[in-house]
Amino acid sequence: MLTGKQKRYLRSLAHHLDAVFQVGKGGVNDHLIRHIEEAIEKRELMKISVLNNNADDPKEIGAALAEQSGSELVQVIGKTIILYKESRDNKTIELPR
Repeated sequence: MLTGKQKRYLRSLAHHLDAVFQVGKGGVNDHLIRHIEEAIEKRELMKISVLNNNADDPKEIGAALAEQSGSELVQVIGKTIILYKESRDNKTIELPR
């Protein structure tokens, strides 16, 4: 579980990132989850955008993605989701305590 200070730090790092994945009208599926798990192991921090053709609530999508991929939900702002998961092999982000 991330503290408020850690989430604030991760949001500042994620500000300059581009969205890696997009969730469209197909919604959250196993294929998307598998790709997110692989990518987040390499990156640790990633943005995912929810397209306008998806009628679901971005907060619900963010919670589902975080739960199913085993990552932490940092923030959902508008239609952008930020996820974080500490990498086992490629650790680059040092969180504040």
